[in-house]
Amino acid sequence: MKLPGSPFVAYRGRELHLEDCALADLAQRFGTPLYAYSRSAMLEALAGYQRALAGRDHLICYAMKANSNLAVLQTFAQAGCGFDIVSGGELARVLAAGGDAAKVVFSGVGKTRAEMAQALEAGVACFNVESESELEQLSDVATRAGRTARISLRVNPDVDAKTHPYISTGLKGNKFGVAHERALATYRRAAALPGIEVVGIDCHIGSQITDTGPYLDALDRVLDLVEAVETLGITLHHIDLGGGLGITYTDEQPPQAEALVRALLARIDARGHGHRKILLEPGRSLVGNAGVLLASVLYLKPGGAKNFCIVDAAMNDLMRPAMYEAWMGIVPGMQRDEAPQTMDVVGPVCESGDWLGRDRHLAVRAGDTLAVLSAGAYGMSMASNYNTRGRAAEVMVSGSDARLIRDREQPADLFRGEHLLPR
Repeated sequence: MKLPGSPFVAYRGRELHLEDCALADLAQRFGTPLYAYSRSAMLEALAGYQRALAGRDHLICYAMKANSNLAVLQTFAQAGCGFDIVSGGELARVLAAGGDAAKVVFSGVGKTRAEMAQALEAGVACFNVESESELEQLSDVATRAGRTARISLRVNPDVDAKTHPYISTGLKGNKFGVAHERALATYRRAAALPGIEVVGIDCHIGSQITDTGPYLDALDRVLDLVEAVETLGITLHHIDLGGGLGITYTDEQPPQAEALVRALLARIDARGHGHRKILLEPGRSLVGNAGVLLASVLYLKPGGAKNFCIVDAAMNDLMRPAMYEAWMGIVPGMQRDEAPQTMDVVGPVCESGDWLGRDRHLAVRAGDTLAVLSAGAYGMSMASNYNTRGRAAEVMVSGSDARLIRDREQPADLFRGEHLLPR
């Protein structure tokens, strides 16, 4: 049985494995809900980018919003990556994981003054500035601190990434970036401000992109702008092309990272910009297919119109189906010689939107383990404590070794820091 996603998730006989670990055994050992990640799958995904960029001046900045566990960050830091962050909290995580602040780019439309000061103190490589008002604020913060903020402008190229509207970021109607037609004036203003050093240009058009075309369209618009900016006497040392490359959840066929990057570099070289440093910000494509969410079957519930498989994982553990109506593969940890039934896989949360998969064909019994595939990105990082449910434990698998990398939250963890009123 061929599964969508990573080759590191496969059946051996009847048992589903992540690398050399049987997933049902991990569920028994660590409990469920449980996120399990393949370290080898992460490094193999990264290797595609690294091969394409070999010999070029470049920096791969992992977009850590996809999965910010410290052990995941440590894995990428040790492999030479920098990080794309969107908050002061993410910067603190990078430093706690042993990451280098000098390899960090700070993105996001709503950076606070405190976050700007924190990033300046840490010495981040670059701020990806997303508005003219942010630019003015950053100049003031940097000047007051006696520091210089290195910046690139995140330019909105008005290119349709052909993805879900909630994760499209490069259209005029999106909140992200400086409008293409305002970019020259904003660069001119940046070059004149105290405490600001212009070093590059940034573009990010969306997430879960499965076609090379939108990347090349956006790149051409960015290179047009680079050439126009440099006529003003402003030098752009790097081009940051963002991330957003999609993964296979079901039958998607996104380009391989290596092929996509080579196509982008060929266009850059053809237009005479091969001397510039290239930054990329992959997230989902590095961790998405490396992870699974394990759940235990609690009850099988037949209904008049639907059959339900009720599991102990819920929308608070994995928001993508409820939020995006995302389809994610769901398979048993142990295959049974029984006829499958069609059922919705749902959780215990008190919401009709609490579902992980609809109309799935499964042969399972109460007590069995189910695996939600391709759950390494935007799974745990978007998890919540709705219904006062503790977030799942996480483990990192490397060969036959499985290490706990996050404890399961307990009820006392959830209300620590809350206070009763005086009696």
